Amino acid sequence: MERRSKGRFLSGFAAVVALLCLGPIRLPAATFTASLNRDTIALGETATLSLTFEGSQPGGAPQIRNIPGLQIVYVGPSSQFSFVNGQTSSTVTYHFTVASSQPGEYTIPALTAQVDGQSLTSQQLKLTVTQPNAPTTAEVNSGSQIAFMKLTLPKNGVYEGQVLSARLDVYLRDDVQNFADFQFTSTPVEGLVIGKKAQGSQQRVQIGNRVYTDVPLSLALTVTKPGPISIGPFTAGAVIVVASPDQRRDFFGMLAGGEQRQITLASDTITAQSMPLPTNGKPANFNGAIGNYTLTVSAGPTNVAVGDPITVHVQISGRGALDALTLPDQPAWHDFKTYPPTSKVETSDALGLQGAKSFEQIVTPQNTDAHELPEFSFSYFDPETGSYRTLTEPPVQLAVHSAGAASTPVMAAGKTANPQTPSQPQDILPIKDQIGTLTQTTPPLLTRPGFWAAQSLPVLAWFAAFIWRKRTDNLANNPRLRRQRQAAQLVQDGLADLKRLAAENKSEEFFTTLFRLLQEQLGERLDCPASSITEAVIDERLVSLGVPDATLKSLRELFHLNNQARYAPLRTSGELAAVLSQFENVVRELQKVKA
Repeated sequence: MERRSKGRFLSGFAAVVALLCLGPIRLPAATFTASLNRDTIALGETATLSLTFEGSQPGGAPQIRNIPGLQIVYVGPSSQFSFVNGQTSSTVTYHFTVASSQPGEYTIPALTAQVDGQSLTSQQLKLTVTQPNAPTTAEVNSGSQIAFMKLTLPKNGVYEGQVLSARLDVYLRDDVQNFADFQFTSTPVEGLVIGKKAQGSQQRVQIGNRVYTDVPLSLALTVTKPGPISIGPFTAGAVIVVASPDQRRDFFGMLAGGEQRQITLASDTITAQSMPLPTNGKPANFNGAIGNYTLTVSAGPTNVAVGDPITVHVQISGRGALDALTLPDQPAWHDFKTYPPTSKVETSDALGLQGAKSFEQIVTPQNTDAHELPEFSFSYFDPETGSYRTLTEPPVQLAVHSAGAASTPVMAAGKTANPQTPSQPQDILPIKDQIGTLTQTTPPLLTRPGFWAAQSLPVLAWFAAFIWRKRTDNLANNPRLRRQRQAAQLVQDGLADLKRLAAENKSEEFFTTLFRLLQEQLGERLDCPASSITEAVIDERLVSLGVPDATLKSLRELFHLNNQARYAPLRTSGELAAVLSQFENVVRELQKVKA
């Protein structure tokens, strides 16, 4: 036994000596390679980019510069180590996900990394992103489609400035057990602006020989120009879980497991012809309202003096772009001075197209001839009938009297023996025999600072009231200045909302608020309705106003980010904060531009 142990020791010692004689362990030369698990993907799908280092290891994951049109996100590393026949090898792989925002041919350039003092370069890669196509009617009816989308527009006429309610239905076959991570990858529209969106109640429908779950989504679309308009194809990506043939039920009788798949969806492209609003029969006080509305008006108090305020309450109810409604001018109110109204919108649907907008406006009668507040009229265009309609409310009777004149002061009469015969004033007063007791007099009022301070208060109050009245009159007679101040206040309040939404990482609400503030600021600068502002005004009107190129570029980026990210919320709080900073810079530059 002792001899056997000694033999093993001698053989092990001999192996060690042999290794030392052969020299150090040989390591292979370091290499750096890049690969894609798929070189062709559909829009909305992702590919995996792997950066592999063999024989050495860099200090960290390589940095990949921005490639236009691609989103490359680092996932994490994996490593392997082996020792075979005296040779050791180590492999470290860094994994990235690659997605695209639009179809096309993309090139991932050769990457360079510094490893142990030497520079390693990978090969160049090609990635093809294809546009997903909507399935045909025959494919849908056959039941071969696991999921598909369908886009529809209202069938009635479409007019410039009208707000449409489009519907996008996502259909899921009955063997789909779960549906998650639905995100738009592209929402192209031409001649339209996408507003709010809302999801409706799911329902099961029979299509062909299969049952599908219909997930409806409503979109508010504003028509911005006459002529041809198009919407789509909308593309989206989602992750679904599909039942497998060998799937079993768990203890509670529910299907467990299932096959997870990433799918891409696409809708058809819908085109329509937008018609301009007719000029025949257009009322004089029409100010762009499109929809179907009702009107109620009340005013009070009705017994006032000249210059006293009367509050006029106006409520416009119905369906249309309620946010864009404004009170029309009332030429018959020439005997009244009007002040800018305040408004409040109350909606009853998720898109904000159904509800009521209430206005409160202060008017003051200028003379006693104003015996009534003339009738109030409001005109709108009804797209259902293709004609204009004018709503009127009857006059409100008023009792207007002149402002009360100051009464003449009455001097108190002196006490007389006979109250019926007042005493005659004496022409010469007798000399006073006794001058009385001398007292120490106080300084005259004219030498006291408090006296002058008290006298100056009414003068200062009068000047303050005068300046306030002049500013009020100036705002009332200068609607452009009034809108400028209102827009500035709206943007200032909106910035606080944007900061809060960015901190809470609410991407959808963030970009909805951002687009509304852009419309308000650009509409004020260009003196046009905020609802008509689109990306086209950058080249059509802003360039001629001398807006700096850097500001125009930032504006295009903001419009692009809004169209791409409002329905594909992939932004983090840090990215939203960067967009907010860019928006603040754009607003400051726009406010410097002379409109």
